[in-house]
Amino acid sequence: MPGDITRPTPMYRQVADNLAQAIKSGEYEPGSKLPSETELIERYKLSRMTVRLAVAELRTMGLVESRQGQGSFVRMVSPTSAIPRTITKSGKRFSVPEMHEAEEPSITRTHIIGTLAELLGRREEDATDAFSVDRLLTDPATGARSTQRLIIPLDVAAEAPALGETPDAPVTDLYAHLVAAGHDLYWLEYVDARTPLPDERQALGLSDASPILITYRVTYGTDHRPLLCEELHTAAAKSRLVFRVTPEKAPAKRPRKAQSEPA
Repeated sequence: MPGDITRPTPMYRQVADNLAQAIKSGEYEPGSKLPSETELIERYKLSRMTVRLAVAELRTMGLVESRQGQGSFVRMVSPTSAIPRTITKSGKRFSVPEMHEAEEPSITRTHIIGTLAELLGRREEDATDAFSVDRLLTDPATGARSTQRLIIPLDVAAEAPALGETPDAPVTDLYAHLVAAGHDLYWLEYVDARTPLPDERQALGLSDASPILITYRVTYGTDHRPLLCEELHTAAAKSRLVFRVTPEKAPAKRPRKAQSEPA
């Protein structure tokens, strides 16, 4: 095995890094089986718990997958879905890259809590009501799945009634309704990553606890007020988010006032 195991980092991380390097160097090819727990215990002279933590870390890295009763195997290299995260405008119409909906969207009524409350500028204790529109999306080329949740606060829908009448309309239509209500829109996108919850693994078709990417696209309107939030979940190992970066003009510097000479 390449490299020696040394402290001070946790031993399971050192073992995981050691095995990850062996995978990347080709010592373990895609689809091949890793050494068993007993073999790894003997090789590294460590406890079974430490070895299990190391293999779990490899799963989190997206390098291996565990098969019930068979052991851990190096993941096959799968096609990566490029997910463009762009918004364009022509006249009064907006457009976004198309994503295939695997099933009809579902609409529920919910409270805005947690991260969504923070991003939408709401206090969690106020229990602000909102429409929640959930979609299951797929990439026809690779079969990769994504889940999308759109949050529309009810007070925002009250300002633009069309949002409440058809909350599951294409998001570009919702943007147009907000513009018609007098808003000058802009967007910020926040990206996070974590280990998926069991229901997220099922929805995304993941066989293990490989990390997922989470993007929060917040639509802002007049007075920089957050209006909508689109939350997208996708498998980190199967997806690549693509952003177009447009330079913004730096704010003009105010001229410094000349200091008067002392009398």
